[in-house]
Amino acid sequence: MLLTREQLWDQVQRHEFAPVYVLYGEETYLRQQAVKAISQHCFSEADARDFNETEFSLATHENLRRALEAAEQLPLMSERRLIRITDVTVGATAARDTLKEDHEPLLTAYFKKPSPTSVVIFIADDLNRNRKMMKLLEKFAAVVKFDQLGEAGLRSWAERIFKRHGIAIDKPAIALLASLCGGNVARLENEAEKLMTAALPDKVVTLELVEELVTDHRELDNFVLTNELNRNRPQEALKALRKILADGAEPVVILGSLGFYFRKLAIVKSQTERGVDRGVITRGLGVKYDQHDAYFAAARRTDTAQIQYAVKRIAETDLAIKTSKGGTDGPRKQLEMLVSEIASRVEELR
Repeated sequence: MLLTREQLWDQVQRHEFAPVYVLYGEETYLRQQAVKAISQHCFSEADARDFNETEFSLATHENLRRALEAAEQLPLMSERRLIRITDVTVGATAARDTLKEDHEPLLTAYFKKPSPTSVVIFIADDLNRNRKMMKLLEKFAAVVKFDQLGEAGLRSWAERIFKRHGIAIDKPAIALLASLCGGNVARLENEAEKLMTAALPDKVVTLELVEELVTDHRELDNFVLTNELNRNRPQEALKALRKILADGAEPVVILGSLGFYFRKLAIVKSQTERGVDRGVITRGLGVKYDQHDAYFAAARRTDTAQIQYAVKRIAETDLAIKTSKGGTDGPRKQLEMLVSEIASRVEELR
């Protein structure tokens, strides 16, 4: 059963829960907010939540069976159990699937008689609707797709935020705010909160206020660039890089961010392949909670050789920039060459 984000929110607000949810799509922030909302509304303050909320990663093959066995258990001092199943992938081909066709009998048996005292949430980035396992999920579960909003969607989202808090903002200011946030909903909400605070006591956000606060305090959204690198899109990656540079980011900062990202990605890739539990990996990763899904998704679709190549080229580019190769335009040229090479290298390694 397909649901919209709004239908899911209405259900949760009414404390009406499907036995099984599938939440997927590239808008990881909104997806994680939905997981959080379901989790919070599943339990009351009197419930022993710690004993009834469990997470299993499908990076470990046997974890689907363990997750469904946990769902069959009766809750302890609570009305419900909540089971989160992460790292769910049903791709265009079976090569990278973590939800595999040999899981079908196990899933079908649970779907036909789900536990009335459990809520199970499958959390995914990549689900191909033409594949058999996705059709099985759509037949039995409540499925919600979280697409990226785009600027029009961001404008609508921002309008609702300001309206909910009784803050006046005109359309040019909304349009500029959405544009500056570059498709990042989490950043939009952070910037909106900052603007609403600055708008007191008049409760009016002007175009000038957006220009003053948001333009001067923009942060590098590394995932815009790294997503294009991982997806073998050199032209789009170069476009993202040039926009970041035009926004005023220093080349050395961008390079440092890329180095940080690929080193963390190498950790996730290596430990996942060794079967380390997702919770152990995330505790040692040192990045924000709402970035975890993006790192694990990138690790699944990126080869180890690609990550190693990126780390090597970043180190070489760092040395080239520090030794002033290419004169005053050198850092920019070195970064453009680096981004183009990393993105192009993906196809060579596949």
